[in-house]
Amino acid sequence: MKFMERLFFTEEDFETMGWHDNRVYAMAFRTEEFAFVLDIDYITKWVEPEPSSSNYSFLIAPATLTFWNVRDLLFDIESGNAGLQLSSISRELLGAPRNAEYIKRDQEWLWTLEFVEGEIQLKSVGFRQTLRRRPIMSERYELSANDRGNLFITPTEDLV
Repeated sequence: MKFMERLFFTEEDFETMGWHDNRVYAMAFRTEEFAFVLDIDYITKWVEPEPSSSNYSFLIAPATLTFWNVRDLLFDIESGNAGLQLSSISRELLGAPRNAEYIKRDQEWLWTLEFVEGEIQLKSVGFRQTLRRRPIMSERYELSANDRGNLFITPTEDLV
């Protein structure tokens, strides 16, 4: 799969995707849509080290990962100031969702988001992950605020 050519992915792409070492910056709930949203740095490719180096580099893009028709959300996270780092996402097919006729979807999964700091579980009919810009090469597995187009405002003396 050529990630450079695609800007969005769904549960249909799940088997070809991985979220190892993806940094999480924010979580949100869109209650009117029964959605759970994560703002992440998505590593689209781990680049093998050059012969003279032992360090990988990474193609990374800021991304929005949205789970749809979410219910039974469970958090078990212990995090300090370091934030959250995804290790993996797994799923188990549960069958038809309770509201299958209304939402016109016939499958629901139990999703487990494993973090270095714990896990989140939820039931959902699927996800959409949207890359907010083309991936860029990085020596680290996370992007700087400037590279990711971060909307968070960092206080500076100019703002005071």
